[in-house]
Amino acid sequence: MTPDQQFSRLTKIAIAGFMLVFGYFMFADAAMPLTPQAMATRVVTKVTPQVNGRIKTIAVTNNQVVSKGELLFEVDPTPYELAVDETQLALEQVQQDNAELDASLLAAQADVNASQTTSQQKRSEAKRLDALYKTNGVSQQQRDQADSDAAAAEANLLATQARLKQLEVSRGVYGNNNLKVRQAENRLAQAKLNLSYTQVHADQDGTVTNLQIMVGGFAAVGQPLLALVSDDVDIIADFREKALRDVSISSKALITFDGEPGRLYHAHVSSIDAGVSAGQFDANGSLATPQQSDRWVRDAQRMRLHLSLDNDEVMRTLPTGARATVQIMPENSLLNLLAHGQIKAISMLHYIY
Repeated sequence: MTPDQQFSRLTKIAIAGFMLVFGYFMFADAAMPLTPQAMATRVVTKVTPQVNGRIKTIAVTNNQVVSKGELLFEVDPTPYELAVDETQLALEQVQQDNAELDASLLAAQADVNASQTTSQQKRSEAKRLDALYKTNGVSQQQRDQADSDAAAAEANLLATQARLKQLEVSRGVYGNNNLKVRQAENRLAQAKLNLSYTQVHADQDGTVTNLQIMVGGFAAVGQPLLALVSDDVDIIADFREKALRDVSISSKALITFDGEPGRLYHAHVSSIDAGVSAGQFDANGSLATPQQSDRWVRDAQRMRLHLSLDNDEVMRTLPTGARATVQIMPENSLLNLLAHGQIKAISMLHYIY
């Protein structure tokens, strides 16, 4: 075989090999999709105080594992304890004021009763003297004096009734529904709530990180002082949208992490995002801006799905942000075997790269 023939033969073998590899990747991308665009994520909560004050106690250290409800740090409670005492005294003052109003109401009611009796007597006497005046039994001066006394008694009755009404309005409803009592109780409840905020507890199980406080430092409302990394792990993976045609919730998958080359972990699809930011538009009143591209074949859109590891113990040790490669496992047994070999080869390559 001449050198030209050998070269021609090698060229044909190379072309055939390239076509086989190209065809395999085209087939694998559709039948057993794989993506290196994946990572482990955890919910990171920024822990911020809800009241201002000096840091009195720090109960945790950086990278410490904590449980839900465990104390993280405490703000000096002294001013908030004083606020509780002050509002408690204010509530007692309102109750005392209401007791005084109750006594005043009893006295005012007695005044109304007495004025009413006096008014009735004066009016009856005025009527009697009017009748006697008609028969010349009394003088006009006596009759006028009786009418004047009756009018004065009526005015005094109206004054005592107005005083009674004023006290009733000031007193308000009896019992716990009284407006002043409810206002004082509300202020007391708010003061107690602020006092409870001086102790900051973990809202979830997790790991303390980025601890940025020290005893004596000032804690300001809304200023993050540490981060709490949740124990719950969510694996996110971005696939080309055409690769997700046969993927659904609970589809099986294999995952390999860059930090643990050679190891495969079983997982399943837990959810698929409804869309990506490229499909979200703001209603800003402007006209549409169509995308411009001179490419004949545009870049494929990637969609995000979420996976859950079947091994809970692994989830506790995975750091957030850990890079991964995800292989969706097909239902067909032969394709499943090919997919397993594909992700296994990639996991072994992580020893090198």
